[in-house]
Amino acid sequence: MSALSRRLAALATALLAAGFLLGGAQAQQQADQADDEAAPHAAPRAPEAPANLPLQDLTGQTLYDFLLGEIAAQRGSPTLAAQTYLDLARRTRDPRVARRAVEVANFARMPELALQAARLWHDTDPASAQALQAVTVLLVGAKRVEEAEPYLAKLLATDGNAAANGFMQLARLLAGSPDAAANLRVVRKLAERYPDLPQAHLAISQTAAAANDEALALAEVRRAAALRPDWETAAMYEAQLLQRRSPAEAGKRLAAYLEKFPDSREVRLGYARMLVLDKRYPEARAEFESILKRFQNDSDAIYAVGLLAFQVKEYAVAESNMQRLLELGYRDSSAVRYTLGQIAEERKDWARAIDWYKAIESGEYAMPARMRTAHAIAKQGRLDEARAYLRSADAPGEPQSVQLLVAESQLLREANLHREAFNLLGQALQKSPDQPDLLYDHALTAEKLDRFDVLEASLNKLIQLKPDHAHAYNALGYSFAERNIRLPEAKKLIEKALEISPQDFFIIDSLGWVLYRMGDLNGAAVQLQRAWDGRPDGEIGAHLGEVLWVLGKRDEARRIWQEAFKSSPENDTLQKTLKRFSFSP
Repeated sequence: MSALSRRLAALATALLAAGFLLGGAQAQQQADQADDEAAPHAAPRAPEAPANLPLQDLTGQTLYDFLLGEIAAQRGSPTLAAQTYLDLARRTRDPRVARRAVEVANFARMPELALQAARLWHDTDPASAQALQAVTVLLVGAKRVEEAEPYLAKLLATDGNAAANGFMQLARLLAGSPDAAANLRVVRKLAERYPDLPQAHLAISQTAAAANDEALALAEVRRAAALRPDWETAAMYEAQLLQRRSPAEAGKRLAAYLEKFPDSREVRLGYARMLVLDKRYPEARAEFESILKRFQNDSDAIYAVGLLAFQVKEYAVAESNMQRLLELGYRDSSAVRYTLGQIAEERKDWARAIDWYKAIESGEYAMPARMRTAHAIAKQGRLDEARAYLRSADAPGEPQSVQLLVAESQLLREANLHREAFNLLGQALQKSPDQPDLLYDHALTAEKLDRFDVLEASLNKLIQLKPDHAHAYNALGYSFAERNIRLPEAKKLIEKALEISPQDFFIIDSLGWVLYRMGDLNGAAVQLQRAWDGRPDGEIGAHLGEVLWVLGKRDEARRIWQEAFKSSPENDTLQKTLKRFSFSP
């Protein structure tokens, strides 16, 4: 056969697979011939056809539309392809054509057209779970959650395990819809049909939490736990909710669970994390040892204990566990070596840190390891060598080259060479004026030189380019607060940052600091304490100690400063604060 004949034969096979008929024995004979002669060139056969397919005649118009849709899709006209397939699906009422219309419309980013095709697919093949899922997902994506409710109800009722599995996925699915109140109404309505299903109550709890109804969220997760007392997921989620107001309460919940179910690995690891957050370090250490006794050969448990030990500066425990993971052949050896490098850095064993980092040759840790290597070289007083090492990296893509350049500017700043860092970033911005990472770092460097005009211009430009850049809002607001100017504007900027990233403790610290500048000492203390509890950083400790001192709580202020100095003795803000208050830790 000629090349053209083979293509036509393959197309005939594809049309037959799609359910279109030429008619009678002639059609079967031509189909058989097409199979024999064009098999090496034909597309794979479609999945088994749904039942009760409509019988289609391959008319000239149908063939034309089919060809038009496929050619348009292959030649980069997805909009035309999607509309053509939808028209063809409406005329033929064939579910496979409707399904193809959904696929092409999604590719063309035409959600309304995809939804119309999905509805048609579901109407013509109501037994198809895929069609039902497509309609549901597209309705949720279109923020029409209440309209999706009957389809969700059908999905939950498809088989014996569908409800349990479906409710476990529900909160994640609805997270794409911004109307938290509507999401909660829909989930509660769906759950009414399953009063004794723990997963249904957990789904209500999750959507209630997203709607900021803490009381309902706690009540429902506790109902789930009462229905299934051994369920780790319910215990962990309740602790997560409680942690927002008190790590101690969260820890008590997990401790109570472990009294009844002591062999729960996930809950025991969660409990150890809670103890760390509550700064109950001796108890956390005892919990680490308990975990290792119970799960001696569990590499995931060993890894988690190693990370937790590193977090609380138990470096010997952390290192021994990480070394053991390498001996066990842990699947992510690069992550282990990266942590070992960090442990060596904390001990100021720069040569050993470099050895660990250089052992990481590829993967997601390769670039961070290269940057940490340069940092370790610079810490030994070899700044020029560190900069040369960064520049020797093979970084063909812009994101990688930007990372390396920002890392170089950070080395310069750490060496108090702020002018050199400022010039380095400025030169890079001349080539890439809209690069977000360069703009942000340029702004931070400008502040060190009191170039507040550049700081404001860079951050305002960054906010225009990336309206969801929480740290840009925070940096600008904090700069105003630190200089004690434009305080109402500073507060609005920081609140915007917190709206985008509500669990960022540095942003919470900024909010506390601007409240302090505005004279709200009690409000400042609340926010700064919250930030300190979540992230006991040197700068946060400096701010909290100052507010406590001004409030007259001087013993408490001294305690916070001592803890902050112990963990972050080189922090510039902390050093300046201690000097102003003539405090020697």
